[in-house]
Order: sequence, then C-alpha cells, then structure tokens
Amino acid sequence: MVTNDSDKRLADMRCLITGGSRGLGRALVLAFTRAGAKVAYTFHRRADEAEETRAQAAALGAEPLVFQGSVADAAHVAEVVRAVREAWGGIDVLVNNAAHNQIVPIGLLEEDDWDYTMAVNVKGPYLFARACLKPMIKARRGHIVNIGSFGAERAFEAPAHYAASKGALLGFTRALAAEMGRYGVQVNYVAPGLLDTGMGDRLPAHRRDEYVGQTALGRLGSADEVAETIAWLVSGQHRFITGAPLVIDGGL
Repeated sequence: MVTNDSDKRLADMRCLITGGSRGLGRALVLAFTRAGAKVAYTFHRRADEAEETRAQAAALGAEPLVFQGSVADAAHVAEVVRAVREAWGGIDVLVNNAAHNQIVPIGLLEEDDWDYTMAVNVKGPYLFARACLKPMIKARRGHIVNIGSFGAERAFEAPAHYAASKGALLGFTRALAAEMGRYGVQVNYVAPGLLDTGMGDRLPAHRRDEYVGQTALGRLGSADEVAETIAWLVSGQHRFITGAPLVIDGGL
C-alpha cells in the first residue's frame, strides 16, 4: 500500500522516528514524507543504510534530519530532541521503532544480552517519550507510537528477552496513555506480525511457511503496509484512540 501523492494527511506535522535506517523504520520515514510530514530519524550503526533512507526521502523532495546514536543513551536522546525542537519549534509525533532482537534459546542467553535488549527496547522508548512529552504537553496535543510485536503474546520464535521487552512496552504504553490523556497526548502500541523484512528475513523458510499457514490472509505482511497504517493512526483524524494495542498480523 502506497500513499497517493495528493494525500497529505500529515502535512506540516513534525515527526521523529527512531531506528529509521532500514526495514519498518525506513518505510515509516518514506510513508510520513509522502504524507507531507517533516521527518527526523535516528540510527545506531549502519551509516550506509541511513544514507540510503535519506536519499530515498530526498528523492521525494524532503530534507530529513538524521542523527546517529543509541536510543538507550540519555545524552543522545536529549540532543536529538533539542535539535528537532530547535529546527522545527516542536514535535507532534514520536514513533519508538528502534529495537534489538536475536534468536537465541534461554539456556544460551547471556545476562548482557538480556540487559542490552531491555535497554534498547524498553529504556529507549521511555527516554524518548519523556523528552518529547514536554513540547507535546505544552501544545496540548501529540502522538506517541510504540512499535511492539506479536511475539509479546505469541511464542512463535520469539526469544524470552525479546518477548519480555515487548510485553513491558505494552504495559508502558497503557500507563503512559492513562497519564497523558488529560493533556491531549495519545499513546498507542502497534504490534506487527511477521513481515517481509527484519525477523522475517532471518527465520528459516520452514518457519516462515508455518507462520503464513496460520494466518487468515496466507502471507507475510509488508513494512509499507504497517507504515501506512501508522500514518493513518497519527494523522489527527483519530483522536479517540489511545492506550490501544493495534495488531497487524494478517489474522494470526
């Protein structure tokens, strides 16, 4: 699904996306750009992939703001949010997309692996949400979207530390939505199923086939489909949706 060029549902909205260099993050950057938003995104290590995202956005006529660093680094988070606010005067949408995942059984899971996954997948969204809430509260509006996973509730090749982190993110979403509703700030959780990128690339073919066989639609999802759904969610046309888990898994 691709947004029509005339559909500017996010016109002039100031959007910050973490983990925007590839996969769903790149799809979000491009979907938001096509919908008329001003887009900033972060990446951690792959400068080549981040540059490819920037080039694709530039081909659509945009000049995204790009920042390198770890979402678990409070100093990096503060600098990114400061720079975006300085450039655009505020932030309307935050998408906490950056995540870490590795397929490893619990018996081989090292403590450092657990800590790193929790730092990226839980602490990162907390740090970015906390930093972005001040301008959102001041404006009495804003939208935070936390990217979860069907793996938080379904044990389909979802390692224990990854599933736990996404379950924690859902709890964080619901609590933050309850706290921020009085300020007009919406907070939602989007849980994609297995996509044709990311984990979908790394699973053995027989495991992908097993997943597809369990879905009502009989296929993997695409990053573009999820990104367009998120653009719809934050467009401002849906101000009564908050604290909600939106599952996009093809009818698993």
